[in-house]
This record gives sequence, C-alpha cells and structure tokens, in this order.
Amino acid sequence: MNNPSPMPRPHEKQICLRFEGVSFSYGTVKVLEEASFHIYRGEFIAMVGPNGSGKTTAIKLILGLEQPLRGSVHLLNGDSPLSRDRVGYVPQLAPPDLGFPITVREVVRMGRMRGLARYAGGKGKALDNAAVTEALEQAEILHLAGRPYGALSGGQRRRALVARALAARPELLILDEPTANMDRESEERLFRVLRKLKGNATILIVTHDTEFVSPLMDRALCLGNLNGIHRRYP
Repeated sequence: MNNPSPMPRPHEKQICLRFEGVSFSYGTVKVLEEASFHIYRGEFIAMVGPNGSGKTTAIKLILGLEQPLRGSVHLLNGDSPLSRDRVGYVPQLAPPDLGFPITVREVVRMGRMRGLARYAGGKGKALDNAAVTEALEQAEILHLAGRPYGALSGGQRRRALVARALAARPELLILDEPTANMDRESEERLFRVLRKLKGNATILIVTHDTEFVSPLMDRALCLGNLNGIHRRYP
C-alpha cells in the first residue's frame, strides 16, 4: 500500500527581530535579565511597562547603541550594521534646534542620509526626492513641506519625525512614546498615519497609552520585575 502524501507544512512567518536570553545592567543595577521575545514581519507590537522596566534599554539594544551582557539580538536576519540601516526610529523628544533655519522637507530628507550610498549614478537624487515626497504624504504633512520646522506645533513636529524615519523606507519602524505631550487632534492624525502603515512595515511602539494603539496592535510585550518579557494578545 502506498504511503499517504505528507501534509503540507503551514506557512511559517518570517521573524524580523529576535531577543534571545538578553541580560543588561547599568553597573550593579540590573535592567533586563534573560529577556526573550520575537517579532514577526508585518506585526504591530506595543511595548509597555512601568518606568524603569527596561523599555528604553531594549530599544537601545535593538538600535545597537548598547550591547547585551549576555544573550543576543538578531535583527532582520542578521546583526550587522547594514541590518540596522533598515530600521527607522522616532525618538520621544524632538532634538533639532527649533531656531535653526531648516524646512520640514529638509528634516525629512535627513532620513535619506544613510541611503545615499545605496544608489549609484544619476538615479540616486531622483529616488531620494521620491522617497521624501512619499514619506511626507504618508505622514500627512506634504502641505507643510516648505514651512520652517521650528514653526510647527508639537504634533506636527512629531509627524515630521515619523516622515523622516519613513523616508529611509525601513523594514522596522520603532516609535518611542509618540503621543507624549500631544493634544487629542494630533493623536488622531498620528493614529491615521499608523493605521495606513500597519501591515506594510513592522512596527514596534513604546507607549504608556495602550488605549491609543489597542485597535492596531497584534500583541503587547510587557516588561517589568526582571522576569523577562510577557506577551499579551489583544
């Protein structure tokens, strides 16, 4: 009797980011201990936890700004600097000097600085211009492109930083407390931007405002008490 054909394997999701047994300390102060988690491509993940639970440290480890004492961080199928060039980061605070004479378009163009080396010949500038315009449209601030960055409201500046990150066309987008000090209208505008991005990029958002992202998130990673990372599904 012929053996039955093997059942096809279910589609396996591709992992975008993997933390494996990561421990980190600042001096004698333990911040993360044996923390493990993974994020699949295309997921929208919220990282939550009380102050001091290690959220900022986890982001620094992902960005390569710190190195784990133990364990490993694998990003986009590799751990080389090139992999981290494919990560867009939106910080909690807007660092540029608001008195510096720079337009919104020029701020967004900063996101292409690492990408300039990727392209050769005369097509590079055209590709950069297209990426900047696309990012401005995605963040719903194309109409502000020629305005001085320092003249924007807090919510508009935050969306300009989102556009700067998107200009690099990242595979992983990280946002650190994006709604901090935002009014309700600005939050709603940012929510629309994130909703359009969901599924087209892998998104990791650090937030205290889970109500803001709960309609979008696929999972929540909860940090705290040096007990690793707990997963919560909506």
